Amino acid sequence: MDPRIREHAQTIADHSADIQSGDNVVIAAPAAAEDLVVALHEECAERGANPVYTNSSSRASRAFLRNHDGDFETPEHLLTLYEEMDVYVAVRGDVNASETSDVDPETNAAYRRAMQPVLQERLSKRWCLTQYPTSGNAQLAGMSTDGYENFVWDAVSLDWDEQYEHQQQMVEILDDADEVRIVAGDETDVTMSVAGNSTINDKGEKNLPGGEVFTAPVRDSVEGEVHFDMPLYRQGREISDVRVTFEDGRVESYSAERNEEVLDGVFETDEGARYLGELGIGMNRAIDRFTYNMLFDEKMGDTVHMAVGAAYPETVGEENEVNDSAEHVDMILDMSEDSRIEVDGDVVQRDGTFVFEDDF
Repeated sequence: MDPRIREHAQTIADHSADIQSGDNVVIAAPAAAEDLVVALHEECAERGANPVYTNSSSRASRAFLRNHDGDFETPEHLLTLYEEMDVYVAVRGDVNASETSDVDPETNAAYRRAMQPVLQERLSKRWCLTQYPTSGNAQLAGMSTDGYENFVWDAVSLDWDEQYEHQQQMVEILDDADEVRIVAGDETDVTMSVAGNSTINDKGEKNLPGGEVFTAPVRDSVEGEVHFDMPLYRQGREISDVRVTFEDGRVESYSAERNEEVLDGVFETDEGARYLGELGIGMNRAIDRFTYNMLFDEKMGDTVHMAVGAAYPETVGEENEVNDSAEHVDMILDMSEDSRIEVDGDVVQRDGTFVFEDDF
């Protein structure tokens, strides 16, 4: 076994999920990530934790969704498993990243609605989402398998304390803020209130790798237009050049150059899917290339991402409404040129460089 796999497992167990003696741990991973699953079982044994492994197969998911009548029920047996667990570790790793591309978007939306109680239970526990470097994801990223392995393991093995200190400077700016404005090129100019909400410093715990700061907009405060000029991979399909117009917080119009019908399914999932649940700022400069993997892409320096759908409750103040949805879909815009982030009228980032960096 590559020693970096055991190092990855140790980082999950110690830093990200804090697996302890007596913890009931659910590990969801594809067969391609078996080495990491084995290493995680070793870590659980050393700590006196109790692991259960579930195989997350995209082929099996496709078969289920394509052959179902669409009238889904919440799987109570899975909900019971999550109620009994203390820690959830989700490992991504695709053999074929387009496996579910021929599943109807409306079917996906209906399934996500039925799964929402399960998702909420899962998110209430200690959890970590991470990536195993498979050949399928390497191919999607346009990289060799060896090159992608280096990319992934370099990204998850940062000095997370040092990264935290770097990001905390932006957290302190946003925590005192009332209004954020984001301007990029000729097609993005959007404002939103973050008053009363909290900013999270992502240092590789719930997401591994980490490397962003994120908060929630006040639900009905988002106004303006955004051109998400970086593509996203959703349900096995590439969605590109997304343009969205917000009025009173709600998505009132949208378009995409490619696979707009996937967005149709997202926005039709429920009313909460038409509102922003997250504003995130990428700050991990070790992630220096786009890979069609949101776990990495949203953390890149020189980027901002916004997620329609569910807000993380820990980011929402007591006086504000938590946006509730079965969806949470991140979309990214490039902030490296002709762009700025303003906080209460002051420019805090210009062309990707923060006000607290030497070359601002």
